[in-house]
Amino acid sequence: MSFSTRMATGLAAAAVAVLLAPAAQADPDIAFADQLHEFGIYGPRDYNAWLGKITCKRLARGVDGDAYASAFFVSRNLDRDSTQSQAWQFVGAAINTYCPDRIGVLQNAAQ
Repeated sequence: MSFSTRMATGLAAAAVAVLLAPAAQADPDIAFADQLHEFGIYGPRDYNAWLGKITCKRLARGVDGDAYASAFFVSRNLDRDSTQSQAWQFVGAAINTYCPDRIGVLQNAAQ
């Protein structure tokens, strides 16, 4: 599978993550964990919530200049058996849950 095909698949997965996001719950970390489970991403809830929040913080501070950099960062911090699509789904879910004001990052990557 070519790099551009993998990227397109990842972007589509991130878009699905945002579109299928559950309604807001009292505890966003639980909603985030539930969404990750739908994508087959498991692990300690606190760790995944921390990683999602750090992903948003890195975007806000310019550490990760775009969604590609965020997906790369996430892929290096998820379970080693996680797929590239799961990394993109994680980024989409993190943005949707913890920093919806950064949705443009995903939109820019899709162009």
